Amino acid sequence: CAGARFADILTQAGISSSNSSSSIPGVLHCFTGNAEELQQVLGLGLHVGITGWVADDRPERGGAELAALLPHIPADRLMIETDAPYLVPRSIQPSKARPNRNEAALLPHVLTAVAAALGQSEEEVAARTAAVARAFFRLPDSIVG
Repeated sequence: CAGARFADILTQAGISSSNSSSSIPGVLHCFTGNAEELQQVLGLGLHVGITGWVADDRPERGGAELAALLPHIPADRLMIETDAPYLVPRSIQPSKARPNRNEAALLPHVLTAVAAALGQSEEEVAARTAAVARAFFRLPDSIVG
């Protein structure tokens, strides 16, 4: 996982959440790692971005394993994202209806998969992840939500 490499680089640079003078705000974009890598990322105080990867039901792609990790991400550090133009959610059925390029309009498919993995309503997860994004990026309420 590229996220593990990123976390290693930050650790080697002396960045940590336990040392407030060396901590930095950050989002690990498109997390696809395992439980150990997730703990490493969270230990650095990073937010975690989840993409359409979580909606991929092919066993070799790891979507189910990623979904199983979502309850371990603190609610105030979970973000959803598209990774546009890549990772079109495979939950779009039939496959002929699936566009070739990902875009922000497809984010509800990621939301659906994340909400299902967390056992929460889409409305709850949407409100919370929008609030997290607004706070992290210092956006006005009118921008996200």
